[in-house]
Amino acid sequence: MRQVMVRYRVKAGREAENAALVRAVYEELASVQPEGFRYATFRFDERSFMHVAFTEGDSAPLPELAAFKEFTRDIRERCEEPPVVTELSEVGAYGF
Repeated sequence: MRQVMVRYRVKAGREAENAALVRAVYEELASVQPEGFRYATFRFDERSFMHVAFTEGDSAPLPELAAFKEFTRDIRERCEEPPVVTELSEVGAYGF
């Protein structure tokens, strides 16, 4: 199982655009319903976002989604602080 957290901060005025792009990814995930994949996105201040993904097996579905490709297309230009990817190691979880 691969567990990843990605965090970044968007530029002022780009919050709504980023949130809309994130919502589009969730709409496509709901349509595709990939097995063994869990994903969540959080905001932790007005402009900072954190994504957490848990993938069972070797293949991650996000790179194949059209909405995710659109989301990542200009992510660096949209960000004040670029995405930082961190591999996670579970210590404990309940109902996650």
